[in-house]
Amino acid sequence: MFLLSLLVLAVFSTAVFVFARRAARRRAAGVRAHSGPGYHGALALIWAAVPALLILVLVSVFDARVERAVLIASAPEAVQSLDGPRRGAFIEDARIVGAGGMPRQIWTGDLAAALQEEAARAGRVDTALAWGGMIAAVLAALMGAGLAWRRLTPDTRARNRVEAFVAVALFTCSAVAILTTIGIVASLLFESLRFFQMVPITEFLFGTQWSPQIAIRADQVGSTGAFGAVPLFAGTFLIMIIAMIVAGPIGLFSAIYLAEYAGPKRRAVIKPVLEILAGVPTVVYGFFAALTVGPSFRAFFNWIGAQLVGGPLDGLGQHLMLVQNQMALVAGAVMGIMLIPFVSSLSDDIINAVPQSLRDGSYAMGATKSETIKRVVLPAALPGIAGAFLLAVSRAIGETMIVTMAAGLAARTTLNPLETVTTVTVQIVTLLTGDQEFDSAKTLAAFGLGLTLFVVTLILNFAAQRIVQTYREQYD
Repeated sequence: MFLLSLLVLAVFSTAVFVFARRAARRRAAGVRAHSGPGYHGALALIWAAVPALLILVLVSVFDARVERAVLIASAPEAVQSLDGPRRGAFIEDARIVGAGGMPRQIWTGDLAAALQEEAARAGRVDTALAWGGMIAAVLAALMGAGLAWRRLTPDTRARNRVEAFVAVALFTCSAVAILTTIGIVASLLFESLRFFQMVPITEFLFGTQWSPQIAIRADQVGSTGAFGAVPLFAGTFLIMIIAMIVAGPIGLFSAIYLAEYAGPKRRAVIKPVLEILAGVPTVVYGFFAALTVGPSFRAFFNWIGAQLVGGPLDGLGQHLMLVQNQMALVAGAVMGIMLIPFVSSLSDDIINAVPQSLRDGSYAMGATKSETIKRVVLPAALPGIAGAFLLAVSRAIGETMIVTMAAGLAARTTLNPLETVTTVTVQIVTLLTGDQEFDSAKTLAAFGLGLTLFVVTLILNFAAQRIVQTYREQYD
């Protein structure tokens, strides 16, 4: 019903715009009008569409609450006698059955009969609310169109009013973005403060043991838990470094080729094909890492280990023969492949932004193309390229799916890329998986990790933006 109402409103608003523009053009014939016909049409569209759209949004947001309140207020005695959680579950099942679904619980006795009655009443209430909202939206659209039609005069300052509405709409969008950011930071800070009241921040930032287990009994092993996040940071940065070792050179060299060597035809083919990698979902990269790259790397290192067994490097060979499919190297390599178009596209744009006069001056001095790129173009584009690399680093730090499927869950402080590790984002997902109550250090640890990751990513993004701004100021 909501989509149908939006479709009807869109058709009606378009018709109002067309007729209002024609009427404004006709009434302004031979008279100097303050605003053009298009502004009059836009003003009529705003008057007709905005109030109706607000009504539809309010109905879609609050109809479930109104329906639930109506059902609870007039529920039979058998339902009223239930405690709060069970009564809420019964009403929710009645709404589900009324919408044609299956109840989530089995109700017996009087409650089974009451469920059918309440489901029928829920269907009627839902239909009444939907039709009521649609009728109210239609009336609001008609009233708005009528008021706008009366104002279709040459003296109406339609342009000023339309531009004022656009300014308010843009400000509202900006305010929503700002308030969303504030809400994210506030939620992280509030829950993180609760966590740091249970676990000292020094233990969290500098501890070397991560085992967020909460025991059922006081004498159970691991009853206190360990919340040292150093192993998580070590795994995160190890995978990030491997990813940048893969993505940095390949992405940068690809950008140099596309910007300086490839002709228009090759560039038109290679650049879109390269950027297809950016559109591949991360879970697909995870499948690729788990099913293809991991077994291939394991077979390769096991073969090398078999060649070393019995020789001077026998210990290393035996270690390589124990390599598993999940390791930091697999996750980092696949993540680096994912970041190649990110680095390449940004670096390509930055290299193309270097003024052609610098290249011409280098050629005039007798430098070759490769010398010009190495000694003129890349130094000039270096600040922007550094910013692109930092943005790619922040993207790598926040990746979750590839690491979950390819690196494992072992929290250990190591620099060995052949061992399983875990990252901050993976542990956040692990801690918040399933039904959780936010009153234990184990669950609240996810917010401490999230706040730390947020601060690190924010610093990297800020540094990248400052570097890029400095670059742009230099060559504008």
